[in-house]
Amino acid sequence: MATLTEQLTTPQQSGAAVRIENLTRSYGSRVVLDDLTLDIAAGQFVALLGRSGSGKSTLLRALAGLDHDVRGDGRLSVPARVSVAFQDSRLLPWKRLADNVILGSPGGADAKRRASEVIAEVGLGGRERAWPNQLSGGEQQRAALARALVNEPELLLADEPFGALDALTRIRMHELLRDLVQRHRPAVLLVTHDVDEAIVLADRVVVLDSGVISQDVTIDLPHPRAYGDPQLAGYRQRLLAALGVRPGTRE
Repeated sequence: MATLTEQLTTPQQSGAAVRIENLTRSYGSRVVLDDLTLDIAAGQFVALLGRSGSGKSTLLRALAGLDHDVRGDGRLSVPARVSVAFQDSRLLPWKRLADNVILGSPGGADAKRRASEVIAEVGLGGRERAWPNQLSGGEQQRAALARALVNEPELLLADEPFGALDALTRIRMHELLRDLVQRHRPAVLLVTHDVDEAIVLADRVVVLDSGVISQDVTIDLPHPRAYGDPQLAGYRQRLLAALGVRPGTRE
């Protein structure tokens, strides 16, 4: 069996940003990803749902190259430029906003110019020299999105990036994320527990259950979408059922 890092390759010219074939991940005797196969097209927005322990974060970490012990007989293919946005903004408190945004990027005037551009895109123009503790929680997540997009990734991995925000801020961040994705056109894999968030944002919603895909649903409705839109009700019921939530109960 090859290690994951040996399996990482650039996707073939097939229109796929991500190609996963027969990937298995185990922790001891516990199988977390079970012979998983999944493609994500270039520019496609996919939301990943599943109950706790279903393998969502394990899959994201594998795609991000953060799980160096992962092994499998399958194939994992990702683009050269991958960025990750986490639930915690992970801004360094001793660096100003612009320096946090270009953290890990090549330095120089071009990096500073790109930082200013993406900071303005996320609605923080003029705040380049702000310290992280001078930003609200929503502003810190905006900064994290700017950092994720500054190098024009081909794949954006987002691990519940809005989970710690209040409801109104989350809705605003959803609008911002969808706008940024339309401008920059990365493929996106969003890990979330929120069915409504998934169907409002994504082109496809994939449900993981004990390491296998139980549902792969295309949301065939135009953007923008609004919470409470009756056209989304059928998708919501189908996905909640896949998650084991009965009608009339809370998620």
